Amino acid sequence: MSEVYAVRRGRLRDRCSAVGSDAALVSLPANVRYLAGGAPPGAVLLVGVADQQDVLLCPRTSTGDPADGRPDERLRLSVLPTTTGDPAVAAADLVDPSAARTLAVEEHHLTVARHRAIRSVAPRLLLADLGRTVEQQRTVKDEEEISHLRIAAEISDQALGELLESILVGRTERHLALELERRLVDHGADGPAFRTSVATGPNAGRPGHRPTDRRVEEGDFLSVRLGAKYHGYRCEIGRTFVIGSSPADWQIELYDLVFAAQRAGREALTPGTAYRDVDRAARQPLESAGYGDGLAVRTGHGVGLEIDEDPQLAPAAMGKLDACVPVTVEPGVHLPGRGGVRIDDTLVVRPEADGGPELLTITTKELLAL
Repeated sequence: MSEVYAVRRGRLRDRCSAVGSDAALVSLPANVRYLAGGAPPGAVLLVGVADQQDVLLCPRTSTGDPADGRPDERLRLSVLPTTTGDPAVAAADLVDPSAARTLAVEEHHLTVARHRAIRSVAPRLLLADLGRTVEQQRTVKDEEEISHLRIAAEISDQALGELLESILVGRTERHLALELERRLVDHGADGPAFRTSVATGPNAGRPGHRPTDRRVEEGDFLSVRLGAKYHGYRCEIGRTFVIGSSPADWQIELYDLVFAAQRAGREALTPGTAYRDVDRAARQPLESAGYGDGLAVRTGHGVGLEIDEDPQLAPAAMGKLDACVPVTVEPGVHLPGRGGVRIDDTLVVRPEADGGPELLTITTKELLAL
């Protein structure tokens, strides 16, 4: 893997050279992890100072936590002498102004105070905006990255499947969410990819609902959204079930509608398809049924070292899908005070010659009565 990280940094170095930057200071944690292979929290990466070795600056010595990954052996490691120092400022201070005139920084991640501090220690350097250059590099995944996502999805499926085999009536949303997160870790996850969501009954009609002490009751919709983090990579799965012997007619109709929308979105995931066209494919059945006003602002998004990254599958999104891009497809309809349905999968865009989109989260999408 060491060669992989060197190649990634080489691409960044080439991109910086093309726009006139001599060096780059990467501070966004996911971007540091992507380029360095691993780093303790708070580390930054200095790339491309003339012919010098790239430097990973850390606020402390690594504890060896597997969740932090393992830094590329080709990097020079520098640990700050005190925990109160700022690695970004220390990195800027390392740049020799006689060898580099322009330093590109991630302005979207740095605070104004940190930007000023960097400028103060390197007054002769011109600070340029690196923008989302590294995030754009991260969009297309290699097969090693996809294998991590595949394992994260398997862990998520296992945790959810075990929950469905347990007794649910009478248990609180909060209890179920905590149990799911414990099961993720039990099956080998670094931890949850994001805060687990469990919504029951009328709470399932509230998008973005946080688990409460409401108890599961007969006749409820039970909407669950979770994901595992494995070797830093995060996936997402969402399913909706009915509690009781059989669902009501309105629950079946709503579920079938969302399922059809989700299937249309999944089938649109082919290389070359515009992001907005994937969104339109999933959105159109729901709008035709009269639910257009309450839909989410997007149908899905990319996943990887962050749970929400490019591309965005939204009505105004610009760009087209590439192969080997993992995304979510997660349409939903929420009826305030009544309940709602959301179906959420993580998939990898693949050409039709390779079998089309690869579904990573495989828990059944049949409407189960639990």
